[in-house]
Amino acid sequence: MSDFNPLQEQESIVSVTDRVRPVTIGAAVVAVHFLGDKAAFVCAEENVVLVDEIGRSVVAVHGGGILCTAADDLRLLIGGDDGKLVELNRNGDVTVLATDAKRRWIDNVAVHPDGAVAWSAGKTAFVRSPKGEVKSLDVPSTVGGVAFAPKGLRIGIAHYNGVTLWFPNMAAKPEILEWAGSHLGVTFSPDNKFLVTAMHEPALHGWRLSDSKHMRMTGYPARVRSISWTTGGKALATSGADSVIVWPFGSKDGPMGKEPGMLAPLKAKVTMVACHPKQEILACGYSNGTILMVRLTDGAEILVRANKGEPVTALGWNARGTLLAFADQNGDAGLLEI
Repeated sequence: MSDFNPLQEQESIVSVTDRVRPVTIGAAVVAVHFLGDKAAFVCAEENVVLVDEIGRSVVAVHGGGILCTAADDLRLLIGGDDGKLVELNRNGDVTVLATDAKRRWIDNVAVHPDGAVAWSAGKTAFVRSPKGEVKSLDVPSTVGGVAFAPKGLRIGIAHYNGVTLWFPNMAAKPEILEWAGSHLGVTFSPDNKFLVTAMHEPALHGWRLSDSKHMRMTGYPARVRSISWTTGGKALATSGADSVIVWPFGSKDGPMGKEPGMLAPLKAKVTMVACHPKQEILACGYSNGTILMVRLTDGAEILVRANKGEPVTALGWNARGTLLAFADQNGDAGLLEI
């Protein structure tokens, strides 16, 4: 655990700010993903800005607001308030994968390693197979989040009062994990043993999938808007407090009966977390614009960006873990080669 405050003693913290390549997006950024080693900065409206060592290009992907994103190393999926789900590939080519028949907002999306895609509009969740076959399922209320399980074609659909678990290729009735309240995001642990949701209230809720046992993760001063599994899935890092809250998931009971770790405390709220894909390291961004890299084993910190005053809204690693990209809500962005 670290009680060190880099805003008070920035001279004595290791800093790599001089190695950051500045990038000006010129618009609010809501997410950043990597397509290979090309950073894709997703703007709040209409465009994605692709940046690599050669230069930058702006790609128009939607006719209005961008509401959700998901990506793997090869493609970026983007949903918008124009009722369209589009795919952007490494070459910058845009393909419309789906257009909602009722022109409803596409407000959640997920990608599966085998090429399947899931998304939602209103109370309906959809899945598109790698061959292009589309199936849908209506849930009790507006979908708050969708996620693929790491094994098999199984989808978690968050909504009011719980999560629906759906096997699109099976005739069996979907299973419902119940917990009162509004569930706005959902994620499976990488070992497929746990499912966790972000609540409308300042809390997480989880279930052990083997027996549906509940896991309450409370005590946040603000809603949790960013979550990231550490490499190997032994812990879940989250925003929502003035330090990074890290819940242990290495045992069969997950975080039940355990206190979370608290890393990199500042006098500012953590707004984004992104765990390194291969090492016990995470990057975190704060409401005052600060960005740190933190070693999970001992809490050691490296300053990536000093406080700039604007909240960090996007943070992400490439698949190899050699590049870190970030942006704030004004579009002031950067790339760091590790």
